[in-house]
Amino acid sequence: MVVEEALKSATTEEESNTNINMIANPNPNPRAGGAGEEDEEPEEGEIVGEDEDSKQTGTEVVHQSHPLEHSWTFWFDNPAAKSKQAAWGSSLRPIYTFSTVEEFWSVYNNIHHPSKLLVGADFYCFKHQIEPKWEDPVCANGGKWTITFFNRGKSDTCWLYTLLAMIGEQFDRGDEICGAVVNVRARQEKVSVWTKNASNEAAQLSIGKQWKEFLDYNDTIGFIFHDDAKKLDKNAKNRYTV
Repeated sequence: MVVEEALKSATTEEESNTNINMIANPNPNPRAGGAGEEDEEPEEGEIVGEDEDSKQTGTEVVHQSHPLEHSWTFWFDNPAAKSKQAAWGSSLRPIYTFSTVEEFWSVYNNIHHPSKLLVGADFYCFKHQIEPKWEDPVCANGGKWTITFFNRGKSDTCWLYTLLAMIGEQFDRGDEICGAVVNVRARQEKVSVWTKNASNEAAQLSIGKQWKEFLDYNDTIGFIFHDDAKKLDKNAKNRYTV
């Protein structure tokens, strides 16, 4: 996928450069021979007496980070901490905030993917300072697009590609996106993209269509307003479909 390759390329290039320098000739002067070899005369234009620091400058690796347009925060709602009596979201905790490509991969590669999460878990990735709650002022008037998988483990690729599309600013209306969540349940897994202004139909349809394109997903998906979900719960109907 183009999005994944674009974000991975920076890290891969640095790793390749590091590996190349690790196996490079440790002798900075290729003409310097072993015992018994005669010193060669300096060639015309050659600098004699060059110190070691200047010789090694060409092999030094500068690790440059690649900043994202926005900072993002991973959140986790642990099913073991959930209680029917507790208010929704009381067990929701921020895990880590990242702002560069390198930080994203270092976190993503060291956390469980959806297929390895406990049943009942909810895992979020939202723009920094936006809480994944209906009550958050940025989310209050929004809604969400959702894709449902009925076989365990099928959401892993969808989740990764959704994250890459979001943090890589691949959506034309990325300003409308709050974040994404994967919900792991016994009989299904859901990946949703939360947006800010549910009533902005043009923006929501643009996001829904592009999301399907990024995932190469062909089935119909629906958009539910948060207001409808709060009032009707599981009986809330799709306002938009693509």
